Amino acid sequence: MSNHTTTEPSAQVKVTFTTPEADLQLPEGADQLLVPADIGRYGLSRILNSESMLNTGSNPYNILINGVYLTTSIADYLKANGLSHETNLTLTYVRALIPPTYEASFENDDWVSAVDVLSSSSPAGRWSGDSFQRGQERILSGSYDGLLRIWNTSGQVIATSPSGSHGGHNASIKAARFMSNSQLVSAGMDRTVRVWKYTESGSGSGELKPTLELYGHTGSIDSLDVDGQTKRVLTASADGSIGFWTTSKASAPEADAALLPGSHTSKRRKISSSVSTAQRGPLTLMPIHSAPASAAVFDPKDRTVAYSVSQDHTVRTIDLTTSAVVSTLTSSHPLLSLCAIPRASAPLLAAGTSARHITIVDPRASATTTSVMTLRGHTNKVVSLAASPENDYSLVSGSHDSTCMIWDLRSVRPATKDEGLGSVSEPAYVIERETVKSGGKKKASVGDGYKVFSVVWDKELGIFSGGEDKKVQVNKGRHVVG
Repeated sequence: MSNHTTTEPSAQVKVTFTTPEADLQLPEGADQLLVPADIGRYGLSRILNSESMLNTGSNPYNILINGVYLTTSIADYLKANGLSHETNLTLTYVRALIPPTYEASFENDDWVSAVDVLSSSSPAGRWSGDSFQRGQERILSGSYDGLLRIWNTSGQVIATSPSGSHGGHNASIKAARFMSNSQLVSAGMDRTVRVWKYTESGSGSGELKPTLELYGHTGSIDSLDVDGQTKRVLTASADGSIGFWTTSKASAPEADAALLPGSHTSKRRKISSSVSTAQRGPLTLMPIHSAPASAAVFDPKDRTVAYSVSQDHTVRTIDLTTSAVVSTLTSSHPLLSLCAIPRASAPLLAAGTSARHITIVDPRASATTTSVMTLRGHTNKVVSLAASPENDYSLVSGSHDSTCMIWDLRSVRPATKDEGLGSVSEPAYVIERETVKSGGKKKASVGDGYKVFSVVWDKELGIFSGGEDKKVQVNKGRHVVG
């Protein structure tokens, strides 16, 4: 507890306890108390843990007042905000945060541009059904060297994709996702989406075999999302288009012959492969953005709906059954990343910007109320986002400033005059690159040399991030935001 304002020993403040967590509700009539003015978070936790309150032993709680975490005594808070001891404070209590402590780093040969996780709690693990067994947890990384790598949880590479001359990517990979424990999808700067079959032998080594090449985009493919149940894939490309694809050879349309490798005559563009892989086109290609499309994601509950963001400053809602844009929201800055945070009625969308902040958007809102909240803390572009697998109010972001930040959307304050209108949230935790910390290296303020390119949050295995330091970094991810 920090230095306290001097108060009379008998000074008390009336407080009303509340919580958004259904299993932490207080008994009827126990929510209002007089507490010592010099009490802080730990003292309030002891009160909440008492037999007459929650009777929860010694559990620590975080306390929020008006959306901001209480880090001082109540007396200090009152003084800082110009309030008297007669003020009736509403204290929101939530389970305490557990720091996302560093656990491991996996060494790669080049920049790590994409990461994903296969576990019993991950989407791909659930899509795998009974074929996925505990002990088969895997980590997927895509790299600027054009190769995919599959790792076990001990950090050993057990499979590497073939090179471009043997059916793999011919340029840097920008996105990769598991669809199940036997199939994954990747895309990148060679403008292709590639579908892979993954198998493992009894010895624990694996093999990645290309099964389908998808052509349609005319620019780098920088983002993809997958739905393992319907075998559908969404892509966002620098050509301004959103692609919608199937991984089924039988139902995929023929590819535009002009986009196939054999149609190019220049030596620079013509790339031969010793492997013959089926080539198909998109179910639909939607040229809906006037600048590079940065990301596209499926609606968490309705897979016939998708959302996309672009450097043209827009967030678009797409009806995938008709390929029509049903709404467009315009922001003030180029948008570089996107994730959907599931909610009861409709998701909230988090969009990372080139202006170093994250805009929280309600896709149902009108253009005049585009931003629900702004998350501020990064000092460079926000290029990757992932929603918490444990709740509907937190997420993690990855930035070119070399950090990942964890956000709790329940912690909100009014924006200052310089920040403009609306509500602002600040990071609950900052995850730095262990390369910088352990090596005693001094990074540039913008993160040069240690940029984060991709981050994913798995309930079982933790938070995985990949970056310019050629590492996949693992941090604890369970109960980080209570």
